[in-house]
Amino acid sequence: MAETNGLATTVVLVEDHALTRAGLRTALAAQGIAVIGEAADGVAGADMIIAQRPDVAVVDLGLPGKDGVAVTHAVKSSGTPTKIVILTMHELEDEIFAALGAGADAYCVKSSDASVAVEAVRIAASGGAFFDPRIAHVVLRRLGGKTSDSQSASPLTPRELEILRLIADGFGNGEIAQRLYLGLGTVKGHVRDILEKLAATDRTQAAVTALRRGWI
Repeated sequence: MAETNGLATTVVLVEDHALTRAGLRTALAAQGIAVIGEAADGVAGADMIIAQRPDVAVVDLGLPGKDGVAVTHAVKSSGTPTKIVILTMHELEDEIFAALGAGADAYCVKSSDASVAVEAVRIAASGGAFFDPRIAHVVLRRLGGKTSDSQSASPLTPRELEILRLIADGFGNGEIAQRLYLGLGTVKGHVRDILEKLAATDRTQAAVTALRRGWI
């Protein structure tokens, strides 16, 4: 069972297509993830997320009423700790970067297998950042021309860069600790230092900043 702090991970689905919601609900339930609310438009979805404060909200990018970027911005601005997994129909760079800028924590393409969205929810709930491989390719293609000579300017230590690479690959703190044979508290301390040095508000922003500057 997927758990957060010993409890089942809770999710709100905000998606205007009933069949897509049903498929996601079934896939999440199969992994012990509890869907506690559903909405078919962005206005109702944002209100539901802020009121119910689930661990994760799965939000379609192309919603009626208020799109996924606006929903993400509303949730993050409210101070609600909910992680946001964005679903996108198209691999459009501007939309992906708009969602990233609004504070989304994970990104999935709808045509990918439902297991990809389940993995995104699991990683986001644990504090990690997740990019569907197709979206990661889009991100890297957009950033590829902007990574010339910034490597030497990195303010991060080799260990911090190593941790940031794992964050960009979608690993949570516990998994990073296991892979690097570090204590969980040590990893959390490194993550705090990374965010401070990069003036980043969250792990996803830190990873994208490092990608953009060619450090990872």
